[in-house]
Amino acid sequence: MVETGIDNGVASGAIRASTPTHTIHLMSEKATLTYKDASIDLPVIVGSENEHGVDIAKLRDQTGLITYDDGFGNTGSCTSDITFIDGEAGILRYRGYSIEELSEKSTFVEVAWLLIHGNLPTRTELRKFSDTLTEYQVLHEAMKHHFEGFPSNAHPMAILSSMINASGCFTRELTGPYDPAKFKRHSARLLSQVRTLAAFAYRKSLGLPIVYPKPEYKYTANFLHMMFSMPYDDVKLQPEAVAALDQILLLHADHEQNCSTSTVRMVASGRANIFASAAAGVCALWGPLHGGANQAVLEMLAHIRHEGDDGTKFLKSVKEKEGGKRLMGFGHRVYKNYDPRAKILKANCDKLLARLKKSDPLLDIALKLEETALKDPYFLERKLYPNVDFYSGIIMRALGIPTEMFTVMFAIGRMPGWIANFKEVMDDPTSRIYRPRQIYTGPTIREYLPIEDR
Repeated sequence: MVETGIDNGVASGAIRASTPTHTIHLMSEKATLTYKDASIDLPVIVGSENEHGVDIAKLRDQTGLITYDDGFGNTGSCTSDITFIDGEAGILRYRGYSIEELSEKSTFVEVAWLLIHGNLPTRTELRKFSDTLTEYQVLHEAMKHHFEGFPSNAHPMAILSSMINASGCFTRELTGPYDPAKFKRHSARLLSQVRTLAAFAYRKSLGLPIVYPKPEYKYTANFLHMMFSMPYDDVKLQPEAVAALDQILLLHADHEQNCSTSTVRMVASGRANIFASAAAGVCALWGPLHGGANQAVLEMLAHIRHEGDDGTKFLKSVKEKEGGKRLMGFGHRVYKNYDPRAKILKANCDKLLARLKKSDPLLDIALKLEETALKDPYFLERKLYPNVDFYSGIIMRALGIPTEMFTVMFAIGRMPGWIANFKEVMDDPTSRIYRPRQIYTGPTIREYLPIEDR
């Protein structure tokens, strides 16, 4: 039997299983683990927001034991200076800045600089960064031939991950070791080109001609231009639409050690280049339990409409657990309170729909679900509030972005966070390749049988 105790009852929380790489504080208290007849003391560390953890980096060396934490729900895989989340209090901060203040006063490009480089940019830094993004937004012409290899019905996420990796091949410097002096240029190239690749993938899926970016458009406006313009006719960009999409990207820019970000760090720990690491992040994001959640919201709404329901019968089935019905876009694994990003998007969603004067039966059903769930004690008691996926799905549909592109939008938004986490791994002189342990549960040693005896 294993028993753990914290001296003075002070430290509790996440178990940390790697060597500290950032500024942390060792506490005078310690955790004591007793196993059989032996006891060992484990250091207790505390982060800048008073998060406590038990450092078990030497546990196996001292006891022969490892920890078991299926899904890593209680395991800290790293220390990081980038994002802070308090799920119980509904707090999200990038580099110490509240998401509420950033969404009101900042832009996606400015926040991208903040996440990647650690501080809000000066006017000069922001202008140079924006100019660099413009410089790299056009793909190498040979890249167009790569798009031709995909079938017309290929999912945009499959194309995006492949093309990010392919795009890295056109930067020979990436084949060598990581060079901090060149990182700023490489990261800007990736951040700029991901939207071009995404737009080209979408156009390819519809058999439409490619639309090139324009230097006079800013980041988000250029993406919408490449998505919806024609070579002979530029789409009229509505300021409200550009602002709404920019805010969605900003709110998705980072979210601590989720599945895709952890994947990026895992791949980066093997010293893969930034394009390869980001391509792996796209693959991790693709799944319906992660980046595909906002797409699942729209699929749920379409199903409700197909059943001839306005949402009333569906919610009743959810509450009574009939037919395996699941309410998508409500609740969150991390936030046990209202998702702070959802609060921001809700306010702007209402304004945007009113300005665009959209008439859409799926949006009507979504608003019905929202209204009911925010009043029904069943959902309130279980803290099943609408989350960021719910509102971002509604907004993107109102903007005319097709459902299969929702996860791609997530990938564009999350790119600054992936780049920032990649940089943390690469800049850490003590970083080692990630190598989790396991508890083996297969057969014990067996004797090989010739094929005629099996």
